[in-house]
Amino acid sequence: MTAYIIVEIDTKDEELMNEYRKHTPGLVSKFGGKFIVRGGHCTSLEGGWTPARVVVLEFPDRAKAERFYHSEEYKPVLAMRLKAGHSKAILIDGHDG
Repeated sequence: MTAYIIVEIDTKDEELMNEYRKHTPGLVSKFGGKFIVRGGHCTSLEGGWTPARVVVLEFPDRAKAERFYHSEEYKPVLAMRLKAGHSKAILIDGHDG
């Protein structure tokens, strides 16, 4: 079953986003995932918060998505993301195809 990680990042700092984009793709693919959206702009979300950027990652299953997110290798990238300020990630179970 496909799984998605949706990351909302509240930054307009292009240098930080370029750094994030530079370090994340190889790591995502190492864990069997791929980018669906690479830091696209978000216009509105329910709940009153509109993040500056949204990143969407797809993994073949939930276990691989969780291994990626909790891996030691992702921690420096996570720290970079959190440096942006308000940021959160959501793991969503997808579908069988």
